Amino acid sequence: MALKDIQVTGNKDTRSGFGDGIVEAARKNSNVVALTADLAGSLKLGGFMKEFPDRFIQCGIAEANMIGIAAGLTIGGKIPYTTTFANFSTGRVYDQIRQSVAYSGKNVKICASHAGLTLGEDGATHQILEDMGLMKMLPGMTVIVPCDYNQTKAATKAIAEYQGPVYLRFGRPVWPIFTNEADFEIGKAQLFSEGTDVTIFACGHLVWKAIEAGKILEEQSISVEVINIHTIKPLDEEAVLNSIKKTKCAVTAEEHNIIGGLGDAIAQVTSKHFPIPIEYVGTKDTFGESGTPAQLLTKYGLDAPNIVEAAKKVISRKTH
Repeated sequence: MALKDIQVTGNKDTRSGFGDGIVEAARKNSNVVALTADLAGSLKLGGFMKEFPDRFIQCGIAEANMIGIAAGLTIGGKIPYTTTFANFSTGRVYDQIRQSVAYSGKNVKICASHAGLTLGEDGATHQILEDMGLMKMLPGMTVIVPCDYNQTKAATKAIAEYQGPVYLRFGRPVWPIFTNEADFEIGKAQLFSEGTDVTIFACGHLVWKAIEAGKILEEQSISVEVINIHTIKPLDEEAVLNSIKKTKCAVTAEEHNIIGGLGDAIAQVTSKHFPIPIEYVGTKDTFGESGTPAQLLTKYGLDAPNIVEAAKKVISRKTH
């Protein structure tokens, strides 16, 4: 597929993809249960609560307790989905996740909304930019960062059938819908365009920004390969290596600190198997601030023009 042929079929927040996906997962599997820490509305659990009231647990503002309850539920064969903001899903409960979930490989699905700068006006205390790094360092933890409503819905359903702890990260803002649910597979990167000059690896909301950047580059006769790395861990190393062996340089784009996130994961694979120049688009070891999602992406260098600039820079590094 050429980037110019990618069609936007609508606009919707990724958290709504989660809310709709968990209802479908619960219809298919009677062991799916939902827990929340006083944020049922923000996590779009209204449909689930209406259809499955006996499978919904309101834990109140007690996130650590929620993780403990979820871990216990797995012993009885349940598939618990814990829900709160990404900041509270990880930083606030890291000890409980490490000790009660990851260490014993509990089948808990940690579902985290309002991640990254695009949370917007709530500001730095809520805009966690370290969560992907925290979670992917936990042994046995799968980390998934879908890019739009459809892919979030698909991922929400898929993790019910996936054995083991999962961190599913999504967001608050209304965002373009440009994927099909059927194209999602855990651990399998999604190729949007084939190219020979540069590879752009992206995840989450920045996949759309990568596509926008790719279109600009193609108009300037630069051949771009855009790949959606929705599963940060386990990483699709084969897809990464197949691409960089063609383009011999890469840009990574993520709504996360460049320390510990997607960029680090790509660099680790390439440095070991096929060293190339890489440019990183992400936050640069900083906290966020209050502002609209668009304002913050621009201020912190996470929009399409920044990806274009990074692509040109890394191409020049390759050729010199």
